[in-house]
Amino acid sequence: MAKWAIDPDHSVAAFAVRHMMIASVRGLFNKITGTIYFDPADIKNSSVEAAIDVASIWTGIQKRDDHLRSPDFFDAGKYPQIIFRSTRVESAGGKGLKIIGDLTIRGITHPVTMEVEYSGPVKSPFNGTSLGFAGTTRINRQDYGVSWNEPMEGGFVVGDDVQITLDIEADLTD
Repeated sequence: MAKWAIDPDHSVAAFAVRHMMIASVRGLFNKITGTIYFDPADIKNSSVEAAIDVASIWTGIQKRDDHLRSPDFFDAGKYPQIIFRSTRVESAGGKGLKIIGDLTIRGITHPVTMEVEYSGPVKSPFNGTSLGFAGTTRINRQDYGVSWNEPMEGGFVVGDDVQITLDIEADLTD
């Protein structure tokens, strides 16, 4: 089984959540580290463990980013990382994967399923071999204690359904 290191310079976790029930606010975490064990010929024995640096959140608005780092949302001081650990990896046909695992946010863990497509491996012009993984899942932020909100006519300022998109580049380590 080949070991791949997530390249934090070329990987991102993005999210989208409804704001005031009418538009999506998007943001990203741009500091991801972790290890992937993956061989396209042996998918069932694959695994992934990844850590996202909560302080790396970026939405393009400093005031909003600071609020998202606060105890109202992610509480980055108390919970500096979001962690994902796979429990099972399945083939979904072609280059598709279904990665089932435990997602921990704010110290609360729930199972999630990621729909993933992998690309590569490719030989890098910089003397290495790399793989790409693009995945999506949806979570309810309330399940993880990310519950700040303000009521407004007809609903709330922040939606509960969060779409997560991962774009990962990983480099062969052995």
